[in-house]
This record gives sequence, structure tokens and C-alpha cells, in this order.
Amino acid sequence: MSTYDAIVIGGGHNGLVAALYLAKAGWSVAVVERNGSVGGAIASGEVTLPGFEHDLYSTNQNLFLGSAAYADFGADLTRLGLKFRVTRRPYANVFPGGRSLRVHHDHATTLEGLAAHSPADADGFARLYAVYQRFAPHLFALYGSALPSKAAVLEIARLVRKQGVSGALDLARTLLMSTRELGETWFATREAQAMAACWGLHLDFAPDVSGGAMFPLLELFADLDNGMSVVEGGARRLPEALAALLVEHGGEVHTGLEVDGVVRENGRAVGVRTADGTRLRARRAVVANVGPRALYGKLLDDVPEDLRHKAGNFTYGPATLMLHLALDGPLPWAAGEDLAEFGYVHAAPYVDDLARTYTEAQAGLLPADPLLVVGQTTAVDPTRAPAGKHVAWLQVRTVPSMIRGDAAGTISATTWPEAAEPMAERVLAKLERYAPGASARIARYAVHTPQDLEAANPNLVGGDSAGGSHHLPQNFLFRPLGWGHHGYRTAVDGLYLTGAATWPGAGTNATSGRLAAQRVLRDAKRRR
Repeated sequence: MSTYDAIVIGGGHNGLVAALYLAKAGWSVAVVERNGSVGGAIASGEVTLPGFEHDLYSTNQNLFLGSAAYADFGADLTRLGLKFRVTRRPYANVFPGGRSLRVHHDHATTLEGLAAHSPADADGFARLYAVYQRFAPHLFALYGSALPSKAAVLEIARLVRKQGVSGALDLARTLLMSTRELGETWFATREAQAMAACWGLHLDFAPDVSGGAMFPLLELFADLDNGMSVVEGGARRLPEALAALLVEHGGEVHTGLEVDGVVRENGRAVGVRTADGTRLRARRAVVANVGPRALYGKLLDDVPEDLRHKAGNFTYGPATLMLHLALDGPLPWAAGEDLAEFGYVHAAPYVDDLARTYTEAQAGLLPADPLLVVGQTTAVDPTRAPAGKHVAWLQVRTVPSMIRGDAAGTISATTWPEAAEPMAERVLAKLERYAPGASARIARYAVHTPQDLEAANPNLVGGDSAGGSHHLPQNFLFRPLGWGHHGYRTAVDGLYLTGAATWPGAGTNATSGRLAAQRVLRDAKRRR
């Protein structure tokens, strides 16, 4: 039986980051991953045609580039070959009639375009940007702190001291808004309001869900300030670099080995058992990069019924459908050829449409007009396709995990294997409306259904690409299971949790991996 100081279950980026911090502290660490390669929801491959490298799930890596983990390990990751490409044209929205809004990595250019659409929208954008600049240092500091923690309390104290009680309350009020309320407070036209609300649906914040304003507030302006980034050559190179650096620090990475149980002795986690009967022992800690349902429903036996029930009620949001396009040319957007140079293009078109598609998906209906998040990867990284060719990444938000019917009444299929193709045709028909001639440029496409997403990564339960709902009862201090199940500890001594199911949730932020490792190290020091 192999023995380590710590064993990490799951080779997603947070599991790798947690292992890296432990190895840097001098611990012997092994990462055990069920798939044949590390990465979890950060993966890429040639799923359409040879030479076309598609990001399969996560694509925008701004959060990772801005993370404390990248600040700590970025130089070594670069040495190991990890590179990023950044576009100065991060995102845009398209609307019927050839209208559009564009956000550039340049404040003046962005305001000029908004003013041409509506002077009131340009004014609102500028005023909201001032709010963002005022509070962003505090928000990002809290985003990178464990909840609760001394660091979070000190940051809130700094916020109150610098901005005053009224300023802190104004921020809290803004963050508790829905995305519809955020847009209607700051923007005059429904186009600008939709531009804000689309970011909420990247998670599971429909326009009328309270607390949905935080992510759009950050994304509206962080992408303006920083541009939009992808990994040069394919997203898989990010976890591959993390794994290589872990090995340099003495860690081990075992792929193709599925953990089916956590071994306990005297109530404490002391190792893992794999599906082939292998046992690995952990002297000091086991870190699970899984969701609470899997942890308390599969990996642990003899769990108290109330805890198993609470974990079983961990809520997942609506699902995602992914389309990957190999293109013979750039997408021919009706609103202007330059739109093909933007990292993301949102096609909603309006806030009411976002609300409707979310309600339809939650009711089990295939949405009649879903949000399309069109990632134009080769606009950022031309190395992803042969010369003159392109790849596009289409995230369809939102769709049902289990199909009960079709909101448009034209698709009779009620299983995803049968519904995948007709739903893909609906998506491509919508893309054609905003980019006439797009269909003629598609050399081949691949469809990944919600079932495919979960099969590739069990943490994406039901095809929820965010790894668990972010609504208020399951966010901040309450993530993942409320008080007593936060701070990356679990109900079992020596067993810790990391990943999207823990604060701060979804995204390639590397935050929970770093914070979980810090918790493990502090607890070990306290025991000594």
C-alpha cells in the first residue's frame, strides 16, 4: 500500500492547485483522477476535424490569470510552456435588425460606441464603472478569502473604514440586486440591460433572481480592463502544466484510476479505495475535488441520515448544451465584420428572452430561443485551426437536464441522444439569423449534450456547467451545505472539500484549491 501525506481525489484545476500548495509545503502528495487525463472541466481536443483544437468546456481564463495561484506559480507554469493569448475586443451583444453593442479593452472606445447607441447608456456605463473601480479591490479580496475567515472580516472592516457605512450598504444593495434590477437601475435601453443580464446566465442567475448582480458587475468591467484570455494551443495545456509542476515538486499524478470510497479509521479519513481494489493511505489529509452529493452519497459509507439528506438536497442549476464548430471562415455577423474579432458574442437578444428560456429549461422544456454564448476562439488564438480556418465555441444557456417537452412544439424527442441533433439545428438556425451565411461556413460540428458533460466530468451533475447553483441559499457562507459545512472542512476529520461546490464557486479561479490547502496546512499545524 502506497502512503502519502495527502491524497487529492480528482484532477480538476482546483484539485491540482491544492496538491501543488501542499507539495510546496513539503508534503508528499498524490492526485488520483478517474479520467485518462487531468483537467476536469478544463479540456480541449480535436472533436470536429484534424487540426481544429476546441476548448470543450471552460474557455475564458481571465479568472485564473488574476488568481493568487497564478501569482504564486505563474513564472514556473510559463517555464513549462503555458502561454495565454489575449484579445483587446473581449465581448459584444447582437440584436435583431443588425444592431449590436461592443465592449473593447479601451474605456474611451467602449463609451464612444455606447454613446452612438444611447448617450444615457454611455453615461450609465461610466457611472457604474466608477462604482466598480471604487469597490473592486474589496470585492476581489473577499472573492479570494475563505468565508468565514479573519481575512474576510478584516477586508470588510477596510471596506467600511474606507467607504463608510453608507458606501458599504450601497455595495451590498447593488450585489443583492437581480440582473434585471441592475440593468434597469443603470441603463436606459433594453439592449444595454441585456448586455448586463447575459453575464448572469453564464451561472444560473436568471434576470429575476436576487443576488445575481455580483458576477455581471465583475465581468462587465474586468473584461474591459483586462481583455479576454484563452490558453494558447488549447485549454488542456493549463492543467497539464499544473500537473507537470506538481511532479517537479515531488507529487504524483495517477490517471485512469477511479476512487470509489474514502477509508476511515476511528472516524478519521486515512486514505482512499479505488475501483480496482487499490488502497492508498494518507497520513495527514484527504482532499476531495467532488460535489457534496458524491462525497456523502458515494465516497463515504455509514453517513448519518440527516447529513446524507442535506447533501442530497445540494441544488444543481439548469444544464448546458455545447456545440463546437469547425469553420471555413469567420462568422459573418450582420452587425459588422469586426464582430468576428471579439472573444464572446452574446445572442439573447433581450432580458425577457433570458427570463423565458430559464423558466422553460427549469420546467423541463427545450427552450424555443436560448441564449447563445458564441466564443470565437481563433479570434483570440489563431493557432487553434489551420491557416484561414476558424473554430467557434457555442455555449447554449439554458437547457433542461431531463426533457419533458419542447417550448416551441416542434421537437418530439424526450431524451438527449434523440434531441441533440434537432436542438443543434435550432441553435444553428438562431446563429444564422444573426450571422447570415454562417451555416455555409461550417465544415463540421460536434454536439455535447448535458449527459455528455456529466459523463466526462461527474461534478457537472445533470450537465450543470457551474457545478451547483449559486443562488443565495447556496452561496457565500452557505456554500455548499450551510453553516457547519463551510471553510473546506467536512463532517469527517481529516477530509476536506474543494472545487466548484465550495466558495467561491464556478470558474477557473483556482481559489478554492488554494484556500482548501491553506486550511489543511493550518489544521495540521494546530494538531502538532
